[in-house]
Amino acid sequence: MDPRVTEFQCIMPMENVPSVLLRGILCHDEAAKVPHRSVALAEAQEKRHSTRVPGGLLLHQYANLYFHARNPMMYKRQDEAATLCVLRVSVAVAQSDGVVLADRNAAGGNRWVRFLHPSQAHLLDFERIYAPSWTDQDRFEYYDKKRKKCAEVLIPWRVEPRFLVGAYVVDSAAKSLLSNFGFPLPITIEGNMFFR
Repeated sequence: MDPRVTEFQCIMPMENVPSVLLRGILCHDEAAKVPHRSVALAEAQEKRHSTRVPGGLLLHQYANLYFHARNPMMYKRQDEAATLCVLRVSVAVAQSDGVVLADRNAAGGNRWVRFLHPSQAHLLDFERIYAPSWTDQDRFEYYDKKRKKCAEVLIPWRVEPRFLVGAYVVDSAAKSLLSNFGFPLPITIEGNMFFR
């Protein structure tokens, strides 16, 4: 895997953290069974609902992680930064059975997405995944950069709590709030992650 991949990341409303510490990061279908707040975009979830990973599960049966959470999804949610955290997940989770990599946003209807085995990680465009921006004058390039920035690590059903290694927050107030939710792991203030 590219040396820039030192962790995976998950954008999470802080109010869900007590549940995550107990149950892990759940796939969409499992999360629907417990009270939680979602930051997912409704239109994207509709596309994901009926999409099946070739030889695998439906997209909604995978917990999805990003390589880099400073991406278009976070950009859309930046006004909520005070109540969000980015959970840091050990790369060891990629050794779990059934893990799939999506070389860009995995939402259904995206005919360009490639689903890969972790051993094929070299096929991912890490320059675009870790690029500071996805803007481009060329429309095709813009959409390609934007989608690849949201490349995903798909974990069947859930990411177990033991894979959590820490969290990022936007500022000191958010750090205090996350601590108050009982988060026991290192919390790092990283405003740039939240477009601040």
